Amino acid sequence: MELTVLLGGFALLLLIGTPVAFALGAATLATVLYMDLPPVVVFQQLASGMNVFSMLAIPFFVFAGDLMLRGQIADRLVALAAAMVGHLRGGLGQVNILAATLFGGVSGSAVADASAVGGVMIPQMKARGYAPDYAVNITANAALIDLLIPPSHNMILYVIAAGGAISVADLFTAGIIPGLVMMLALMVVAWLVAIRRGYPREAFPGWAALLRLAIGALPGLMLIVIIFAGVRSGIFTATESACVAVIYALLVTLLVYRSLGWEGFREAVGGAVRTTGMVMLIIGTATAFGWLMALLQVPAQTVAVMRGITEDPILTLLLINVILLVLGTFMDMAPLIMIGTPIFLPVVKALGMDPVQFGVVLIVNLGIGLITPPVGPALFVACAVGKVSMWDATKTSGPFYLAMLVVLGLVTYIPALSLWLPRLFH
Repeated sequence: MELTVLLGGFALLLLIGTPVAFALGAATLATVLYMDLPPVVVFQQLASGMNVFSMLAIPFFVFAGDLMLRGQIADRLVALAAAMVGHLRGGLGQVNILAATLFGGVSGSAVADASAVGGVMIPQMKARGYAPDYAVNITANAALIDLLIPPSHNMILYVIAAGGAISVADLFTAGIIPGLVMMLALMVVAWLVAIRRGYPREAFPGWAALLRLAIGALPGLMLIVIIFAGVRSGIFTATESACVAVIYALLVTLLVYRSLGWEGFREAVGGAVRTTGMVMLIIGTATAFGWLMALLQVPAQTVAVMRGITEDPILTLLLINVILLVLGTFMDMAPLIMIGTPIFLPVVKALGMDPVQFGVVLIVNLGIGLITPPVGPALFVACAVGKVSMWDATKTSGPFYLAMLVVLGLVTYIPALSLWLPRLFH
């Protein structure tokens, strides 16, 4: 009955439109009261969930991404991407995907990517004769690459949800090859759709122009190298690297590009504060919710139920992916990471899956939820920029969605995609 109150109350609150953080907190509080436990325990769990030192990396990475966004780094990355791949069939679509990949190493946020790169690329694509649904689908799907290319604050959330026993450096490294595979998969699909629709190529500007654009974008791109090399070599921790990212972003946007004014700085601070407040509240309430599920032995029951359904590792992993895909259609990524990790990590570890690989699988899977209606925040932002309804965009999203599912299958069943590079550094 306690579990019915917890999960039923949570589902009911979501159905009536309650924000996820408040739904988690209210369902937890109601269940604690039903169990006749002191309500203060909910607030103790909420506070302890947010009071984790390594979580300091999240606001700093968010702030660094906001500074880069307001500092017009996206424009330079788009120009570089255009010179590199614009001459391929469906050139601006290819530019969109490559620009999203480059921007991913700067922002680490799929929604920020959909807004920044989409704001630059979607109007250009529409003006050059590309259908709005094509531009929106490419923007929304390419934004998911940001979740895998370091720095990704969602990976830090996974490490925290897993109890902190997983190396952030290994997880950052593990996301690189799957991120590049996702980029290539989307580029192939964009190319095939462009051929079918007859979209044009762009002119190649020449090697001299490409070199100039690469040099111009290099200070922004160096952020990726600094963070990855610093964390991987042990020079600084993930939290320290986030602080370094903020300082570097300020130096680049203020002194090198001179593109960040006082108004842009204020907007970056405000945006980072709003995002951090929202994420931290979700983390706190999800921690309390997860504590109660552990108290009610939900993880152990989940393992028993899945073993009762099938003992086959392939089918078990398929079942986990299906469950997460369904949950991702109506829940945001952060609470699902905090809730889903303690439930499913013991299951996959019992199957012999490395926790680092499962982290990549989880990020890809829940990332697909960001482009899946009815919630789909990345798709929603891209549709808003492109002035296209979510229904019109979804009707033609099949090839791109299929590419994402193929990538999910590859990272689930081919461990080397995620683990080869981290093992190379050990």
